Amino acid sequence: METTGGPYLNTAAVTSPVGIARLLQMTFGCTTFSLVAHQGGFSAAYGTFCMFVWTFCFAITVFIIACEFTHLHSCLSLSWGNFTAAFAMLATLMSITAAVIYPLYFVQVGCYPIGCEVRDFRIAASVFAGLLFVTYATEVFLTRAKPGQVTSYMATISGLLKIVQAFVACIIFGALVNDSQYGKYVATQWCVAVYSFCFVVTVVVVAFSVTGKTALLWFPFERSVVIYTFGAVLLYASAAVIWPVFCFDSKYGSPRRPGLCAKGKCPWDSQLVIAIFTYINLLLYVLDLAYSQRIRFVSHL
Repeated sequence: METTGGPYLNTAAVTSPVGIARLLQMTFGCTTFSLVAHQGGFSAAYGTFCMFVWTFCFAITVFIIACEFTHLHSCLSLSWGNFTAAFAMLATLMSITAAVIYPLYFVQVGCYPIGCEVRDFRIAASVFAGLLFVTYATEVFLTRAKPGQVTSYMATISGLLKIVQAFVACIIFGALVNDSQYGKYVATQWCVAVYSFCFVVTVVVVAFSVTGKTALLWFPFERSVVIYTFGAVLLYASAAVIWPVFCFDSKYGSPRRPGLCAKGKCPWDSQLVIAIFTYINLLLYVLDLAYSQRIRFVSHL
């Protein structure tokens, strides 16, 4: 690592507004999973997911603070600005999901049968989970690209939308594997291909940005991303038409939820979730395309 002649420790990493937000993230994250692990408790896939979110976000936040405080991030083969912006957006999405899921499945008003102490621990954990989301959202707000500012791609609205698009696609995949019966028609299989293709390309775009390897490509990265986004809009538009027709039209599926469908095990419910998030991702790609016409980014920041 090259010496810069400056101080070895970067105090701004913990005293700046972004640094303070990260310290709060570390504090709230540690408090949340400690409360759950000590007395609140968790179980099943939902509880495991929440614990993973809190521990994962805590670990990466500690890593970011340590690297910036000691200047060690200059030793990493990463585009640090892209990495921190992408993680902040991902952590925001993951933390709000956990902040909704945990109280929904584990918090109750009465003490029976878990006991009042366990209930109180779960309520406290839910409060700190909400505060954790607020601190990550604050970092995204503080580090997002400002008008006229030269910044890394992942800090722009278009870059942040890429993270949201990939996250929404993961929700779609979760609903697909939950007995959605997507293999029933070739048309719905086409929709799955659309979701998969767009997810993979979006992740590749994020990966190239975070690793800072865009300058090594033999084609113009920025122009290619815009062209891909336009193609993704067209692909998602086709899925937004095809999926509801083959799931909710009376000729192919059911326009209403079958009365005999068990809660949590009904293909119609999964199909509805997929349809809703298909439209959400279509909107996100349209917004991405609109914003991508207005930005210029520097890949190595």
